[in-house]
Formats: sequence, C-alpha cells, structure tokens
Amino acid sequence: MSDKSRVLILCTGNSARSQMAEGLLRHLAGDKFEVESAGTIASFVRPHAIAAMAEIGIDISGQRSKCLDEFLGVPFDYVITVCDNAAENCPVFPGKASRIHWSFDDPAEVAGSDTEQLAVFRRVRDEIADKLNGFVAAGN
Repeated sequence: MSDKSRVLILCTGNSARSQMAEGLLRHLAGDKFEVESAGTIASFVRPHAIAAMAEIGIDISGQRSKCLDEFLGVPFDYVITVCDNAAENCPVFPGKASRIHWSFDDPAEVAGSDTEQLAVFRRVRDEIADKLNGFVAAGN
C-alpha cells in the first residue's frame, strides 16, 4: 500500500488540460502523489499538448485518454476538475476525496495557425503549472 495521496484530474475529453496537469503533477511531486487523469468522455492526447509539455522537459506521449468510468469506485484523496463541464458532471467518489475546481480555457478549441494554437497550449500549460505549484506548496 502506498503512502502517496491519490489524485484524479478531470476534464471533458481527457485530451489536453487534464493530460498536461497529470504530467505536471507527476513531475512536480510524483514522490507525494499517485496521479491519474480522465475525462467525462475519452478521446486522444492532443499532439499540441504533447509538444507543449516536451518544451519543458515532460514527456506525456505515453499517456492515454481515459473515461472517468474507469475510476468509479476507486478512492481518491483529491479530485481536481480543470473545466466547468467536468465540474458539473463529476460523480461522487468514495472516501474522503476533497474536490477542487480550476477552470482553464480549452486550448483544443482554438482556431488559427499551428503556431497560434501551440501558443494557447503553452499559456494553459503555464496556468495549470501555477495552480499545481500552489497545490503542492500548500502541503496537500
């Protein structure tokens, strides 16, 4: 049995925000947390999310998109929603799970050139990193 706190990070498609958050939290404090991510539906990990994370030395290319149904009945210490849709549709998880909600723009919805799209993924990545740094610093 692990002494690590279990964290589930949720968004809608588990393709960008929650995937980046999963990689970031593992990188920042993988010694403190067992981290999973999921979506209200499963899709795929977006190439721009993989690229934005690679730029800061974090490889999420091996992560896969998962539906939250995979985790129903699994106890978590924290359930973090990173979009409003997931917060509204998140089921109740057993145990003492503390729910945290942070709303980030969906970088996957941005139109424009490849460069413009990647810029939004970078911005959202950095916003998520700021929140997670605070989460870890608060001693969660």
